[in-house]
Amino acid sequence: MRKLLFENLFKSPLTEVRPASDLSMLAELASSLGLVARQKLGRSLSIREIDAGSCNGCELEIHALGNAFYDIERFGLRFVASPRHADVLLVTGPVTRNMREALERTYNATPAPKWVVAVGDCASDGGCFAGSYAVVGGVSEVVPVDLHIGGCPPSPEVLLKGLIALIEQTANGGHST
Repeated sequence: MRKLLFENLFKSPLTEVRPASDLSMLAELASSLGLVARQKLGRSLSIREIDAGSCNGCELEIHALGNAFYDIERFGLRFVASPRHADVLLVTGPVTRNMREALERTYNATPAPKWVVAVGDCASDGGCFAGSYAVVGGVSEVVPVDLHIGGCPPSPEVLLKGLIALIEQTANGGHST
């Protein structure tokens, strides 16, 4: 233990390289999402994230939307703690038997109009967990889904594009519960 401590004291910190995204494209994308939300909803978009039994890969990408690099809150998009304040439910992972009731209750507690977005391959059809005794299946097995965002995990840019597509789809007469 002592050897490990001393090695870490004298090593330089290990950090990742900043994502290679085009900053102007990212700012334009997030700004477009905020503008579309205000035009179509008349207000900003409130998002509630639900982990229905995932490996947390998708959560890391969703949480990246709130970091200093992406900072979607500057465009009026915000994550909320209560489903009673949410417009969009971002659901990740396959729905496990233990989380089925919690997902149903969260869905029922969210006021209309509400939209459900299944994030990642596992939320779509169960992914690599499909067929397990502990998994019910994809999110659509439990609650109606308005949009599937594929990927394992999807990048923050793909998540932003998906949210824009969701708002434009519902503004054009798409599903809204």
